[in-house]
Amino acid sequence: QVQLVESGGGSVQAGGSLRLSCAASTPTFSSTPTFSTYVIGWFRQGPGVERDFVAAVTWGGGSTYYADSVKGRFTISRDNAKNTVYLQMNSLKPEDTAVYYCAASLRSTGWNRAATYDYWGQGTQVTVSS
Repeated sequence: QVQLVESGGGSVQAGGSLRLSCAASTPTFSSTPTFSTYVIGWFRQGPGVERDFVAAVTWGGGSTYYADSVKGRFTISRDNAKNTVYLQMNSLKPEDTAVYYCAASLRSTGWNRAATYDYWGQGTQVTVSS
């Protein structure tokens, strides 16, 4: 069982920046996967719409994936020593307004699909005003 806690959300004006954090806790039993073996993804969900993929980072942080809508503006990174994944969001737009969730998966494909992920945080609100 992995527990994920997001933080860093808030309200900013268009063009501003925020950095979201996703802190993970994993069981310490030797037979359970460590944090570094999980793919971590960020998703977002606005009012009345489906949860959309934002970005994902693989186990060692060597590969990252982004939705077209955030490429060049958002950067995902991870610090396995701190069991934390970050989402740096720059040049924010009003359409980025949503609740942002981080999620963890042990699967090797489908990282842009919510169904791929087994564990989810509670979400953090990001509001961008024009």
